Amino acid sequence: MAGLGASAFWGGLYPAIKVIMEVMPPFVLLTVRLLLALLVLWPFVWRRGGIRWQPRAWLEVLAVGALGFGLTLGIQFVGTHLSTASNGALVTTATPAFVVLFGALLLHERLNRAQTVALAVATAGVLLVIDPRQARLNAMFLGNLALLLAALGWALYSVLVRALTRRLETLKVSWVAMLGGLPVVLPLAVWQSRQVRWESVSWGVVGGILYVAVFATAAAMFLWNYAFAHLESGTAALTFFAQPVVGVLVGVLWLGEAITWPFVAGGVLIGLGMYLAAVAPPESAKGEREHANVRRPA
Repeated sequence: MAGLGASAFWGGLYPAIKVIMEVMPPFVLLTVRLLLALLVLWPFVWRRGGIRWQPRAWLEVLAVGALGFGLTLGIQFVGTHLSTASNGALVTTATPAFVVLFGALLLHERLNRAQTVALAVATAGVLLVIDPRQARLNAMFLGNLALLLAALGWALYSVLVRALTRRLETLKVSWVAMLGGLPVVLPLAVWQSRQVRWESVSWGVVGGILYVAVFATAAAMFLWNYAFAHLESGTAALTFFAQPVVGVLVGVLWLGEAITWPFVAGGVLIGLGMYLAAVAPPESAKGEREHANVRRPA
């Protein structure tokens, strides 16, 4: 449920960003997003005793945060600005496949047959929802390349978070990781600050910024990290497929877009894929049962 919650919050991110970027450039928005999220989460961190880590742990989490919240989100914002919404949805859904790859390479995790089927079914559902026929993959090459790099970077970040939260508390990892993103984006935000159209900032823009910071960053990042702390990487990654479904629903309710049959069919497949992933036993548990069966006396 944590991963689904994060993906649901991220589903409303694109419409909000579309409104905000009319008056605020990408890295200014990203900096404001991180600063507000840090303020929102700090009381919860403080109530849990603050952060009393060894210097090495600080450096590790800050470095992972620089990758996830600095480089990756920065590249994603640039890619979203250069490319189209349909291309953005199409390219970033490569994230779960990259998560499976990094989970196997770095954490030696393997998908069993049921989880592989779940990944394939959910992927097919996403392709139906976003309808690749509407995406111009040969246009705006730099934007699409940036989005692909962002999907790769976010997958690596997610797997590294799983490794860190095996020995560090998830909430504190989330907070310090966000802090690690600031040194990357802050200089670029200062450079872009003159592009902010302060006279055009409305209550709708302020509400969008609060949504992006509180729900799509503070809450969503904690939920996403929590999912990766308690699930195998491949299983947790499947919850990412809920994002395009929520995104389309937000588009229907907010922008008046029409629901098509590919959306309905794709939503069913995504739900089926996540159900199969939820009921599939982890590979490690399967191996333990098989090992116990071998040792059981006749």
